[in-house]
Amino acid sequence: MIKVLVVGGGWSGCAAALAAAKAGARVTLLEKTDQLLGTGLVGGIMNNNGRYTAAEEAIALGGGELFQIAYSVARHRNINFPGHRHATLYDVTKIEPAVRRFLQEKGIDIQLETRAGAVEMEEGKGRIKGLRSDRGQIFAADVFVETTGTAGPQVNCLKYGNGCAMCILRCPSYGPRVSIAAQAGVQEMMGGSVAGTLGAMSGSCKLLKESLAPGLQEQLNREGVAVVPLPPKLQDKDLVKKACQQYNLKEYAENLVLLDTGHAKLMASYFPLEQLRQIPGFENARFEDPYAGGRGNSIRFLAISPRDNYLKVKGLENLFCGGEKAGPLVGHTEAIVTGTLAGHNAVRWACGKELLALPRTLANGDIIAFVREQLETAEGLRRKYTFSGSIYFQRMRELGLYTTDRREIAARVAAAGLTGVFARPIV
Repeated sequence: MIKVLVVGGGWSGCAAALAAAKAGARVTLLEKTDQLLGTGLVGGIMNNNGRYTAAEEAIALGGGELFQIAYSVARHRNINFPGHRHATLYDVTKIEPAVRRFLQEKGIDIQLETRAGAVEMEEGKGRIKGLRSDRGQIFAADVFVETTGTAGPQVNCLKYGNGCAMCILRCPSYGPRVSIAAQAGVQEMMGGSVAGTLGAMSGSCKLLKESLAPGLQEQLNREGVAVVPLPPKLQDKDLVKKACQQYNLKEYAENLVLLDTGHAKLMASYFPLEQLRQIPGFENARFEDPYAGGRGNSIRFLAISPRDNYLKVKGLENLFCGGEKAGPLVGHTEAIVTGTLAGHNAVRWACGKELLALPRTLANGDIIAFVREQLETAEGLRRKYTFSGSIYFQRMRELGLYTTDRREIAARVAAAGLTGVFARPIV
């Protein structure tokens, strides 16, 4: 049986593992922490703007299970907040167990608290033979998918940010991120901002909802969103260093925008606690993630792999990538889409079958190809790409790819001859 090893258990890794298992492979998923989903443990936003189109494409392609799980634990559906429409907010306190149980039911071997260590190569072939974990375990496979993200280790958050903010990635407890591609000899790329700095800071943080005033709690529970005006002296206009450039809007400089994802999701990279507690309703506010959310957040996009439109890493025979490893892509939907294609193509490669590139008539295919093109330019590496806003959502609208008509989306997938492609076994 074909053996696939997925390294990194965030949204992209879960999607890659699921796609490979559905294609007929025996799949092992390594995750260095004690939980799956990575930043998905604190994210919570689906379907806003062009992410709706992308998710519906994924469903029509046969790769929509993870979206359906998120919908099953949603706290709010079809809500609007500044610059964003028809969003779904899933409950971050319920999502991980639901995803983990589903993957286990599909026969995926999940190895938690297992950090990849040394890469073992087949001599002279540019092919990975196996990985040795930090505990000395050997994981051999026919083909590998890397979805380890681009944040960490702690020294990078200190060098390019405001220091380790003790975020959900929990490097102090579980060790630094390890780049499989780099260990195998691939020269990776570092993204940055239009201001010329390297890396980008995560765009939001969590407040304990119960630490807010009762009125704010009630509004969040009822409506899913609260927009609180900031006094001019507390407004921060410098948003270009954020990873989530879809929120680089004046509304996010002039207001505190809160979303209800179980906790209160504060749409700011960080906010000094003493200043936050000066705002009515936030007198007792407490950060949940990052714990040092009054000072900073994680720094991302520091280890991007060169790859093609099949999501195969250039320079290696049997390594594919998804999520942020595939480019400065922002968001859960983007991670699921790329992870699904990477896991599916990993099995195709192992079987000697032609690899699949999604066509540019689909938003999912276009963003994969467009970002690859942008990675070849210095300017492109300084930008961020997401279905939900900024450069790529504008492109979606210009190309006529953005729509909320499910029948139209399904018809596009059918016209490409790809209906249910990710649901069909290959092995």
